[in-house]
Amino acid sequence: MDTFFDLFAQNKEILYILILSVFLGIEVIGKVPQVLHTPLMSGSNALSGVVILGCLLLLGDTNPDETLVLILGWVALVLATINVVGGFSVTNRMLEMFKAKKKDNG
Repeated sequence: MDTFFDLFAQNKEILYILILSVFLGIEVIGKVPQVLHTPLMSGSNALSGVVILGCLLLLGDTNPDETLVLILGWVALVLATINVVGGFSVTNRMLEMFKAKKKDNG
């Protein structure tokens, strides 16, 4: 438990920035009109793709003894992958709405 508190004491500025950026992100996304959600989703997919590449590079260079780094890297990799897959499925659904309907000639 002491290592957790030591980690927090050493990185409290980074954690404060993370918490403030989460609140800022929620506030900004909450004000976006629904028309702009699909372009933002594609931008989010691009950022998540960069996060996936970063996680893979991080996990490839990490010492096996650093369990906290490995756990956080895997969590980030899984969450970014879920975001990419979900973003592509939502974008695909949105594009299906704009396709022409096939007419049945009875």
